[in-house]
Amino acid sequence: MNKLVGGAAEAVRDIPDGAVLAVGGFGLCGIPENCLDALVDKKVKDLTIVSNNAGVDDFGTGRLLQGRQIKKMVSSYVGENKLFESLVLSGELELEMVPQGTLAERLRAGGAGIPGFYTPTGVGTVVAEGKEVREFDGRLYVLERGLKADFALVKAWRGDARGNLVFRKTARNFNPLCATVGKVCIAEVEELVPVGTFDPDHVHLPGIYVHRLFQGRGYEKRIERRTVAPR
Repeated sequence: MNKLVGGAAEAVRDIPDGAVLAVGGFGLCGIPENCLDALVDKKVKDLTIVSNNAGVDDFGTGRLLQGRQIKKMVSSYVGENKLFESLVLSGELELEMVPQGTLAERLRAGGAGIPGFYTPTGVGTVVAEGKEVREFDGRLYVLERGLKADFALVKAWRGDARGNLVFRKTARNFNPLCATVGKVCIAEVEELVPVGTFDPDHVHLPGIYVHRLFQGRGYEKRIERRTVAPR
């Protein structure tokens, strides 16, 4: 039941070239930055990454883009990363754009063992190209497939040795969804607590989904866009 490993390098030790990764986070909030840095050091390549976005150029997933370690991104928002944009436009990086709600549901479906679902989002746009479209009750819906990954990388606020996780406020975002779709789920936590600390009703992600866990170090807590009220 003890799922603790020594650190990020040990946690990602068997992620191979060509792996499909589901990466939690939203922008720079709740990203598994220790795991991503370890992948940079490991120099794995040809990765397919399912993530809401790629953050910024020099941080998190952006570092993997700098090293040309990603071959494909499945994302819903790419507006803050100039390198991401240039790689897509030059053809060096494949991009599958997914509406944000559809991305969340594709992850949820994959984690629940549901192979596909119909949604009205994207009908009549490039999102629906090449996909089955059916009519239900007078409205058109496009078939979307559930997502699966070889590994899931997530970050939580607190966790115990059995893998039970609690996320902090909006840093929960895509993390629980990504955790459920990986054959192997790797979690990094800001704070490691003794087993039995959590009230079961307060656990956001049960340990059954988590295979490896470690306490992260050196979190930067960056703010992607700082907005302040006028004085």
